[in-house]
This record gives sequence, structure tokens and C-alpha cells, in this order.
Amino acid sequence: MRSLPYFCRGEVVRGFGRGSKELGIPTANFPETVVDNLPGDITTGIYYGWASVGYRDVHKMVMSIGWNPYYKNIKKSMETHIIHTFKEDFYGEILSIAIVGYIRAEKSFDSLDSLITAIYSDISEAKEKLDLPEYQSMKDENFFRPIENKIMNGH
Repeated sequence: MRSLPYFCRGEVVRGFGRGSKELGIPTANFPETVVDNLPGDITTGIYYGWASVGYRDVHKMVMSIGWNPYYKNIKKSMETHIIHTFKEDFYGEILSIAIVGYIRAEKSFDSLDSLITAIYSDISEAKEKLDLPEYQSMKDENFFRPIENKIMNGH
């Protein structure tokens, strides 16, 4: 994918309400305007990279981009699982992400347990890949420092 790494920033909005409650895997969601501005060569699927909430610490992340076939969504979404434990919700905060790699295509699952198992496998793969030297340096990008214009898409 020519557009990787891809840097994106936007306000955290409420999603479908499944991440924490049903899956036990909280996600931060971007508004439709951010999703609609993704480059055409970033296909649906599971990605990994770096994320920062409110210009604070940068953490590993795994992200689903697409329609979540298990749930048969009719609206495309970008759901970011930040690999860090937060003490509270951060709706309305600015989420900055750098997508640096692709894990797999999105797919449907036979059961909720199968979906959860796949997500944990994706998280494990993301952690492993982000420990590689070529990805470690990405978390120190100037992009993760505060700027005046808080909404952007690009690379």
C-alpha cells in the first residue's frame, strides 16, 4: 500500500458500543469525515501502528478499517484499539494515529468467540511487529506533538 505510513487525526466519537461491552476490547472511533477521506489504496482490513490521545504518550495500536462483516455494518468505520489501559473514556479528545502496517483482510466469523480470538491474535501480531526497529522510530514522529490545526489526514 503506497499510502503507508498514513497519518490521521480526529476527534474520538461514540461508535457502535460493542468494543468494551460485547468484546471486552475497547476501541476509539473516528467520525465519518475522517473515514471518508482515507486514500483509495488503504483497503478494508486490520492494520497496526501508533496512537496518541490528546497529544499525550504514544502507544501501540491495532485498527479495523471496514464494515465489520460479523456485525454486517452498513457504515464503514475506523476502530482503533490502543494497546494501553486508560482509566477513563476519552470521547471528544483528539486521537492521532500512524498506520504503519497491514495484518490481514477483514472477514466474518462463525461465532463471537472466534472473532475475539482473532482480535487477540491481531493485537499480539501488532505488538510483535511494532517492536521491530523500523517501526519503533515512528512513535517519535513530530506528528504526535501538539499542533494548531487539530484535524487532518495525510502522509
